[in-house]
Amino acid sequence: MKVMVTGATGFVGRHVINELLIRGHSVVAIARNIDHAQKMPWFNKVEFVQCDLHKSFEHLLIPSCLPDAIIHLAWAGLPNYHDFYHIGTNLPADLAFLTAATRVGVSHIIVAGTCLEYGMQYGPLDEGMMTNPTTTYGFAKDTLRKALQLLQKEKPFTLQWMRLFYMYGEGQNVNSLLAQLDQAIDEGQEAFDMSNGDQLRDYLPIQKVAENFALALDNPRIEGVINCCSGQPIAVIDLVQQRCLEKMSEIQLNRGYYPYPNYEPMAFWGVDSKLSDFKRIMY
Repeated sequence: MKVMVTGATGFVGRHVINELLIRGHSVVAIARNIDHAQKMPWFNKVEFVQCDLHKSFEHLLIPSCLPDAIIHLAWAGLPNYHDFYHIGTNLPADLAFLTAATRVGVSHIIVAGTCLEYGMQYGPLDEGMMTNPTTTYGFAKDTLRKALQLLQKEKPFTLQWMRLFYMYGEGQNVNSLLAQLDQAIDEGQEAFDMSNGDQLRDYLPIQKVAENFALALDNPRIEGVINCCSGQPIAVIDLVQQRCLEKMSEIQLNRGYYPYPNYEPMAFWGVDSKLSDFKRIMY
């Protein structure tokens, strides 16, 4: 299958492309910066196109060379979840690109969503729940999904909305929790500043995230919202302590240094019903 992947050099994109190539797919990788792309291990195995989707995308959608599917991961402005940029710039640009893609004949669209679409809802979050985002990022993603679902009524296509929870692994944002912890340990720092760590979250290794995208691609009957998560809550302090054990570090954890984020409930995790049910049938 010929698959176009936007946001190819991002944290998720670089791993998704690796997984697609392993499974024998042909990949058209889209990213703004060719210098970053050339550092990727897959660069010479894909068709790379340097492109800023906010400026132009028509050359990507020539009918004679359309992909069989698009995995849309590109999204600028993170990890700032509150900037109006998500609504004012990302939302209209992404909707324009994906609308154009479906209208020229792309029949399978996979888009990265976010657990922040659920807003401040507490506890287990299942795929059928109503959304109630409280951040501009969550609102923009949620609105994009709803717009695409309305577009399906006008011109039917397969839409798989991969709602991402928390991820970790190679290439993660340097400001993410585990990346900062690794840096502190590697630099030999005596202490690591963090929140109190009692909040419950849902973490999934990035390789598992990539595998879930590939599984969805190969099985388009898994439609709609798909929670891409572990399904298992873990306290942040437990996650941090596990990492310290893995790295054989006795770094002091300075708990309570940072306040809890005001845009997340104290405890929430995903219920991965669709992927779990499908994997159970497969295996």
